[in-house]
Amino acid sequence: MSTAGRILAFGLQNQLRNRWIVGYGLLFALLTDALFRFGGSGPRVVVSLLNVVLLVIPLVSVVFGTLHLSNSREFIELLLAQPVSRGALYVGLYFGLALPLAAAFALGVAVPVLLHGGAGSAGLVTLLLSGCVLTFVFTSLAFVAGVHFDDRARGLGMALMVWFAATVLYDGLVLLLATLFADWPLEMPMLAASLLNPVDLARVLMLLSVDAAALMGYTGAVFEKFFGTGAGLALAGGALLTWTAVPFLLGLRGFARKDF
Repeated sequence: MSTAGRILAFGLQNQLRNRWIVGYGLLFALLTDALFRFGGSGPRVVVSLLNVVLLVIPLVSVVFGTLHLSNSREFIELLLAQPVSRGALYVGLYFGLALPLAAAFALGVAVPVLLHGGAGSAGLVTLLLSGCVLTFVFTSLAFVAGVHFDDRARGLGMALMVWFAATVLYDGLVLLLATLFADWPLEMPMLAASLLNPVDLARVLMLLSVDAAALMGYTGAVFEKFFGTGAGLALAGGALLTWTAVPFLLGLRGFARKDF
């Protein structure tokens, strides 16, 4: 087994015993079960879980990611004193946290879905995939903050600012611009704006998967026309992959140069 594989295996074993990770999965399990019992069908559950997923997953990922890297400092220094590659160490630390977080969310939603016979819904599949991707995206962003700030409070503060900007501030700015330039053709700018924010992009894809584009008015029709094509879905997938890979590589670069 490679060095990164050993570190990853250790991280997975450690996180699987973490009560916070278990509680995180149980939170989604209880919420999904309650929505099925009181809300009914799969599409309704997806719409009800939408805002929870878009707010909670990025928040938990940035907090866990920043604190995990900060709390692992002594472990990192110990391993770096050995003949261990920094790249392998970073990869092991990253996936050792991101995979358990994504698995806790996916199992927390998937188990109640299977118990209530909601498997096979395109909306639920999109919800699971979007939630897992957002976990990797915001864990990458958290690791960038954790690497570049030695002080835990500053790193956590920066990560929370990123979360706030992506989940709250960005939507407000887009709405303001859409209102100010309502007389102008905004179809392409709105499409571009959705690609520039992983949270907005995940929201659009989830709404389209349950045929809820009407909730977004005329803009929803534009999104449905664009993302309903193979090229549109490929572009959306490429944008989410870019949002995961770029912060990951930036964090890896900073980690390789950092003086521990």
